[in-house]
Amino acid sequence: MNERLRTLAVPGLRWCLGLMVLWQSWRFAFGALSVQKFAETGLPSWIRPALGGIEIVAAILFLVPVTAVVGGYSLLVVFFFAAVLHILHGWYDVSALVLYAMVVLVSLAHRDGAIREDHRRATV
Repeated sequence: MNERLRTLAVPGLRWCLGLMVLWQSWRFAFGALSVQKFAETGLPSWIRPALGGIEIVAAILFLVPVTAVVGGYSLLVVFFFAAVLHILHGWYDVSALVLYAMVVLVSLAHRDGAIREDHRRATV
């Protein structure tokens, strides 16, 4: 693979996902439309900003290079519970959540690969 493309592709994907999740979480936690939609679930109203807030923190951690691994695993947990919550409420299309989780996994795998590669170069 072209080295320049490889250097840009996965970090660009990570930033796209992180910013998109951050924006969508903000809208979910604080948007007027989400208040109406969430009321249909029958869950207490405090859960919406709590879930959105947790997702916002995880997305920010995912975007910061030093905390990207913690943020990535946090997002995986958030996406899993979001998928379960959606399915329990009869909203079976969780394809976006699956795609988001795969982007996080690719980002984590790339980061782990880069760390191993750096370590291998340092020991040779």
